[in-house]
Amino acid sequence: MADVMNLDGDVSYTLENAQQFWDELDDIVAAPCENQNAIDNALKAYLGFTAWFALQYLVTDLDWARCAYKLLGSPLFRRHKGYVRRRMYGRLRKEQSTPRLQLVATVLLCDGRETQKVFEHMQEEGLFVRLVGLVRERKEQDPIMWRVCLDLMYEMSRIQRLRAEDFDAIDDEFVKYLFQLVEEDPEDIDNDPYHYPIIRMLLVLNEQYMLSAHATPTPTKGSENGPTNKVVKILCYYGPDYRTFGENIVLLINRESETCLQLLILKLLYLLFTTTATYEYFYSNDLRVLVDVIIRNLLDLPDEAESLRHTYLRVLYPLLNHTQLRRAPYYKREEILMLLEDLSAARSAHFAPADSTTVRLVSRCMTVSWLRPRDDGSKPENPAHRVLGMSLGYRGESSVSVVEVAAQSEKPGIMLPSRTRDNATNNSNANGNGGGWEIAGEA
Repeated sequence: MADVMNLDGDVSYTLENAQQFWDELDDIVAAPCENQNAIDNALKAYLGFTAWFALQYLVTDLDWARCAYKLLGSPLFRRHKGYVRRRMYGRLRKEQSTPRLQLVATVLLCDGRETQKVFEHMQEEGLFVRLVGLVRERKEQDPIMWRVCLDLMYEMSRIQRLRAEDFDAIDDEFVKYLFQLVEEDPEDIDNDPYHYPIIRMLLVLNEQYMLSAHATPTPTKGSENGPTNKVVKILCYYGPDYRTFGENIVLLINRESETCLQLLILKLLYLLFTTTATYEYFYSNDLRVLVDVIIRNLLDLPDEAESLRHTYLRVLYPLLNHTQLRRAPYYKREEILMLLEDLSAARSAHFAPADSTTVRLVSRCMTVSWLRPRDDGSKPENPAHRVLGMSLGYRGESSVSVVEVAAQSEKPGIMLPSRTRDNATNNSNANGNGGGWEIAGEA
């Protein structure tokens, strides 16, 4: 049976199958456009035609992305990028029709991933606030469009600082809404068992709050400390209601090989382990898995990965000193001591000589009370005494440490540095575990 549409009385389409849909879409975006009126008509036809047949021919995320790339790869777009983008910004701001809105959002997402300035222009246009509103209200109506809007929010937050009006759009209820979604069963348990898009959004929001809190004051901002970190605030007040989030970020840091996400998780862990109300937010078994992950990754990081090593060590101290791990039975005490001795180059040729920051952070970890006593009653040497000739006893988290953690960043797609993986690459006969192995923790 044919599908028929009439586009505002100008053009009629009769389609028999999906191939005709894609062929007709190619013809629409290939139309010659020599002036703004012609461009507007072509975009109108593109959006109208797609919206009319969306239910029949655009079923999956890939279908929508294919439709977006039809436009992005067309002469219409290549010759008039600036104008087409401005029209798309305007459509995203005002459009109410779900198929058109979803297509516009998908085009901007695909375009922005190729050209970062698209996300920058979207923020200048105030579209982050619009996306917050769409994410609040559209999940049940249109799950695919909701996901695209959430991805747009993430991409915009990942590459630039949010503005005051962007933070204002994010209230407690919005953050609680995201946490609550994580508590629900995933709609697609095979492809998204950890609510990855939502968790990633919460992690990047936390990073935005950290950066804002420690940004250099400007004459327009005054000396304010920035907006309240609502991610940590909600976990302070309602943490027991959102345990699944904690379980999932532990699973993700164990399995994720991308440095960008590892850093986002470490930043949140740092705040949770240095905020009194969230010291014991995580289950004890999850904390043990975290210790295993940190030991594994610190041993596996190559010598040049200093900043990432420092971040792990900054998280390790409050993890050992503030959480349930501070109470007996002490988890992997000897392994942790061996790790810290190796990192300070005390007894191992496995590492290059430790830099002063690593020594200072190792020294801080050595002050954890349950690490100090030996079986023979002696105490491990503080590496600061040997390497720096000074005492670095811990006296509380400094603002410098928070800023240093907040400042760490990496572009998406960069894999977690791995000493084992590098050695395996250089030696085709190597058959070790490599950097992608997993810690087997209790459920």
